[in-house]
Amino acid sequence: MLANYLPILVFLVIAGGFGAMLIALGFVLGPRRPNTEKLSPYECGFEPFEDSRMKFDVRYYLVAILFILFDLEIAFLFPWAVSLRALGHLGIASMAVFLGILVIGFVYEWKKGALEWD
Repeated sequence: MLANYLPILVFLVIAGGFGAMLIALGFVLGPRRPNTEKLSPYECGFEPFEDSRMKFDVRYYLVAILFILFDLEIAFLFPWAVSLRALGHLGIASMAVFLGILVIGFVYEWKKGALEWD
């Protein structure tokens, strides 16, 4: 049993060693010229102006959650599209119901103004 997994173990050890060697070489041979500009905190091209614990607008989180929600729902379309012939008419009907609910939710969010960024 171990003989079956030995090549994989050898491959992982060699790959890990090679990766560690490259990181170590970059650390040893890489140029180090620190200055105040490089060591200063960076925030979108300008100096940070407030505390790092400042509050974000709730709309930012709402848009992020909506993006994740609709992105995950679209991800359900890929397995359906791959097995479309095997699913037949029932699969098409169930996906139509799924997409209908998705569109209703999207229109609801649109009408509520959740997608507006003022």
